[in-house]
Amino acid sequence: MALYITSLNSGSNGNCYYVGNETDAIFIDAGISCRETEKRMRRLELSMDIVRAIFISHEHTDHIKGVAVLAKKYRLPVYITATTLQYAGLLLNDHVVMPLHGNSIINVGDLVVTAFPKLHDAADPHSFMVSHNNINIGVFTDIGFPCEQLKHHFQKCHAAFLETNYDEEMLEKGRYPYFLKNRIRGGKGHLSNTQALQVFKDHKPSFMTHLLLSHLSKDNNNPELVQNLFTEHANGTEIIVASRFAETAVYCVR
Repeated sequence: MALYITSLNSGSNGNCYYVGNETDAIFIDAGISCRETEKRMRRLELSMDIVRAIFISHEHTDHIKGVAVLAKKYRLPVYITATTLQYAGLLLNDHVVMPLHGNSIINVGDLVVTAFPKLHDAADPHSFMVSHNNINIGVFTDIGFPCEQLKHHFQKCHAAFLETNYDEEMLEKGRYPYFLKNRIRGGKGHLSNTQALQVFKDHKPSFMTHLLLSHLSKDNNNPELVQNLFTEHANGTEIIVASRFAETAVYCVR
């Protein structure tokens, strides 16, 4: 059975990634409103009825903005670390909060979700790999530096969402204040195009069919630039730039 993936939104204005099969699906983060999530799901002809859970990567607003309403309306469990919950300020009923720990493996219907720590300026941030029938989908965004765990999991992915947040020259010459530039590129901020491309070139498995370039900066990146950069090294992998304004198509990963 195949896995189906889409980015409902990707960027500092909201992040939400969908991974599912014919019967079970999950959201990784829910950083857009419930209403907007529903609207985009309908346009993609995806059903909220098979969404089984929400997994939270960290507490920043662009990853949690829609969580409380979605969880309440659809009675969805929310997998979140205790520390992230403490800092998130989410109003969640106790019965929907499910424990999440580093390097934990969680079964949600027929899906298997692996969580592992990442480098980001948040309380207890995690990345995820979602698996079914030996198909692996990685969700790797908001990463300050490509650590060994990221490389290890990337090598197993048939498809992945990989952060390409900023072009180094655009950031350096851009309007951001110096402290913010250093926060972004300082090892616990975001991945540059160059860093992400190195991960892709060095660790892409031969069976990777799709790569969704994610969490692009509005001010410090350019979708066409990063599309061309990765396409040059794609070697059969379809390269998609995830938008900060709309959902992507649904991609079937076999």
